[in-house]
Amino acid sequence: MNENIYSLFAARFPDDRRSPCIEIPDGRCFSYVDLETESARYASFLTSLGVAPGDRVAVQVEKSPHALFFYLACLRAGCIYVPLNPAYRQAEIEYFVDNAEPRCFVCAPALLDTTRTAAAPRGVKHVLTLDANGRGTLVDAAAATRVSHEIHPVVKDDTAVILYTSGTTGRSKGAMLTHRNLAANGLALHRAWGWRTGDVLLHALPIFHIHGLFVACHGALLNGSMMIFLPKFDAAEVARRLPQATVFMGVPTYYTRLLAEPTFGKEQCRHMRLFTCGSAPLLPQTFHEFEQRTGHTILERYGMTETGMNTSNPLEGPRKPGTVGVPLPGVTVRIVDDKDAVLAPSEVGQLLVKGENVFKGYWRLPQKSAEEFTADGYFRTGDLARMDGDGYVAIVGRAKDLIISGGLNIYPKEIEIHLDKIEGVLESAVIGVPHPDFGEAVIAVIVCKPECAHLTEAGLIAVLKERIAGFKVPKRVFFVPELPRNTMGKLQKNQLRERYAQLPP
Repeated sequence: MNENIYSLFAARFPDDRRSPCIEIPDGRCFSYVDLETESARYASFLTSLGVAPGDRVAVQVEKSPHALFFYLACLRAGCIYVPLNPAYRQAEIEYFVDNAEPRCFVCAPALLDTTRTAAAPRGVKHVLTLDANGRGTLVDAAAATRVSHEIHPVVKDDTAVILYTSGTTGRSKGAMLTHRNLAANGLALHRAWGWRTGDVLLHALPIFHIHGLFVACHGALLNGSMMIFLPKFDAAEVARRLPQATVFMGVPTYYTRLLAEPTFGKEQCRHMRLFTCGSAPLLPQTFHEFEQRTGHTILERYGMTETGMNTSNPLEGPRKPGTVGVPLPGVTVRIVDDKDAVLAPSEVGQLLVKGENVFKGYWRLPQKSAEEFTADGYFRTGDLARMDGDGYVAIVGRAKDLIISGGLNIYPKEIEIHLDKIEGVLESAVIGVPHPDFGEAVIAVIVCKPECAHLTEAGLIAVLKERIAGFKVPKRVFFVPELPRNTMGKLQKNQLRERYAQLPP
């Protein structure tokens, strides 16, 4: 039996493959025939290049139907897909190439020079381009390929995808997600969220991370549904297209921006069946305002790069604001103290999860992987949580100081490393503070060397913009004589968060 997740998708595509799969804003529509043909073409092309099963294929492109087809091609060919945020800069790309050692790298045309600079000295055999309109050297080179519709056989614990997630040390780790992980999580969500015949997904998320690619796209593909594919989130455009859809998935920022649209309300949502939210905490006031404005209750859920989705508020039953619901089918959770003893309901502790959705470890980091699991196989999420008497989980903090801004994960240590390298910076602390739109905003607090009092907020931000992705760059930089520390010399970031919590957006 072929346990390639593409085989699972194909078994659930519409009987009539001419059915629509993806519609884009210019009116073009791609059918399931197109999806199968193009993904087979790209898979055959990868094979012709000598890209073998198990080889890594790095992809840093803008969202498009062809980007999705190429992802599916990597699955079909048994390759390991490595998606990268298009905002990443050269230093970041160099690290990913060093670590993943991809045999092929597909990038946006505007990133070609940067990619070649990173790839050539590191032995990447093939660098190709793909733009947001489905054009590029990848498409041109694959056009003449003799197409085979073979789906490379894999076993369920073969790695399908490596997703990079930064750690508190600042070094990115590659989470290895298997065909089993992706299939188990996709099927669990399909059941839990009641996907049905006729559902249409309005897709406004990026597809370089787990939310947009695995939760959203996989859900539609497992249902044989159509996706309305927007290149990015735009509140006015989403409100205009909602009457044509039944399912919408977003991050809290999407919902706050929809509510800021004066004409948005029940009329646009008259055909909607389900709104889901994740990737960051949803404020209770946003939850209630959305319900009052539209008559729909947002379904919140909780997941992470290493596990996919773990918990969800129910489709049928109470959706409790401020919680991320109950464990999904096949997932078990524990909330434990520092000695791994299970805590009573309502007590706050470390959240552990277990299930077929949980990744098999970090790429080339066996010791780190082993440290993250208990002896009986539970994964340590690093999140602090509590569970009420009904089994609903609430995430109350992040043990690793993760910042989530606009649904994207940001790790302070990575930014601090770049700040501390700037001439004149003695030390730095990066924190997240509440923000009404992004959920959290990145703030940097700097101690300058005595001779470098000339450093400015604008200057530091300008330097960082050249070195790291824009979403990681601090919104504000503050200068202080010293950072708060306890008697043992440990930095007290909680004091900084309290001090700067009331900043205007």
